[in-house]
Amino acid sequence: MRLPDYEAWAIFAAVAEHRSFSAAAAALSLSKATVSKAVSRLEASLRTPLLHRTSRRLSLTEGGERLAEHARRIVAEGEAAEEAARADASSPVGLIRMAAPMSFGHSRVAPVLADFLVAHRRIEIDLVLSDAQQDVIAEGYDLALRIAALPDSSLRARKLRDVAVRIIASPRYLEEFGTPDHPSELESHCCLTYSLSPSPERWRFAGPNGETVLVRPRGALRVNNGGAMLPSLCAGLGIAMLPDFICDPEIENGRLTAILGAWRTAPIALHLVTPPGRVRPRRVELLIAFLASRLSLGNPANR
Repeated sequence: MRLPDYEAWAIFAAVAEHRSFSAAAAALSLSKATVSKAVSRLEASLRTPLLHRTSRRLSLTEGGERLAEHARRIVAEGEAAEEAARADASSPVGLIRMAAPMSFGHSRVAPVLADFLVAHRRIEIDLVLSDAQQDVIAEGYDLALRIAALPDSSLRARKLRDVAVRIIASPRYLEEFGTPDHPSELESHCCLTYSLSPSPERWRFAGPNGETVLVRPRGALRVNNGGAMLPSLCAGLGIAMLPDFICDPEIENGRLTAILGAWRTAPIALHLVTPPGRVRPRRVELLIAFLASRLSLGNPANR
């Protein structure tokens, strides 16, 4: 029986993450030649090319893309086994790569991460904030927070809480242009839209009696971050749909008003997603448990 070349798999995982022999070598404290030889050795063993090499760039082949996730999983399970065996397993160490939506990351994630890092001084977090959906597997994230209706995928997902979507406008706008009593009236109003929603050109509403209404919003602002709508909304420039964590503070201070409260949009929720595989480093498990506790509906701060 020939054992797998675990070292070559781990080195390939680093090359796939960094897209560079030099960067992978620096990250692993190895020579570039050692990294290159390990990848060539793995390619020979697998009898398939893993990388496209040119003088200017390096990219994964189709087979390399497919096998990179296996490589990352081998490394993750090795790290988890080492952490479990170390005497200082109660004091985990290392880097966690995490992605989160922009506005939610600023308002809810960043404050609680500060508490986590104070409690775990040897853990580092690389947090990427973006409303564009990150590819958790291909981009090497340990976990991501997503606010959406999740499609089926190989990712492991944990629902933390429902997110309410509100239709809002400023009192100034409603006084000047009137308050809609039915979603169909929105087509005669100025509407501000979120360009990264599944269908920004159509708003779908469900009524209390089972009625469904489809609206085609038109307005002066279309933006890829919900929080960026707030200044225009508060200035009385239109009506928008925003999640509770963005608009509720402005509703509470009277700068915005929720309307059409009997109507509902498609349900969305906050999910914590991780790559497939059962074994994760202890530091990642700790952060998952911490975020689930601090961001779930069971925490009074999120009600």
